[in-house]
Amino acid sequence: MPITILLADDHAMVRRGLHVFLSTQTDMKVVGEASNGQEAIEQAEKLQPDVVLMDLHMPVLDGIETARRLRTILPGIRVIVLTSFSDQDHVIPAVRAGVKGYLMKDIEPEDLAVAIRNVHAGQAQLHPAAAGQLMHVMASSDIQLEAQDTVRTDSTAYGKVQNHEKLKQPLQMEENSPSLDALTRREQEVLALIAQGLSNKEIAVQLVITEKTVKTHVSHLLDKLGLADRTQAAIHAVKNGWV
Repeated sequence: MPITILLADDHAMVRRGLHVFLSTQTDMKVVGEASNGQEAIEQAEKLQPDVVLMDLHMPVLDGIETARRLRTILPGIRVIVLTSFSDQDHVIPAVRAGVKGYLMKDIEPEDLAVAIRNVHAGQAQLHPAAAGQLMHVMASSDIQLEAQDTVRTDSTAYGKVQNHEKLKQPLQMEENSPSLDALTRREQEVLALIAQGLSNKEIAVQLVITEKTVKTHVSHLLDKLGLADRTQAAIHAVKNGWV
């Protein structure tokens, strides 16, 4: 069965270009289009696509609110944002709204097809710039919480700290989770740059190695850490305090 896709963008030429390209993929089928968020919801309810590929800035109803409503109405549908914005004001609300993919419109067509397949398979797909924004917010939140803990010194505060530590448990490294020592020094450097939101090309420039070599390092570190993709690797690194 092909992956069924609904396109939502207020620019007809963008929808047309996406439709033409996705139609060349034998495992994908565009089943409908929408020019605004409200139409996207109505079409999604009618067509029940596997994936909604949409812009963030649309009339009537923007992409973030559309994603939020789709998550409530049709939780089985996976939403991928295709946008030109990678700042916190767009990335964080979109992730909180439940999008499974956050991609930039300058993405290579072949990479878009791969991302759609990965999201359909249950993986999250974030553009490096979007992942970097998410990592920054996560790290900042952790620092603020730790700072609050340091000023709690009485017995009542101690109890609050204990409760706070329980809340922070998901951010701690699991007992059986592979340690940073499982990675080579170069793989650790690549992981740190992934967590900063750099793309493979940017990492290659930073480390003065080829992009192919970077891809090899990424593949190896994912295997060693038992992770599915670079987004998981970045989140894993921040959660465990490796960067």
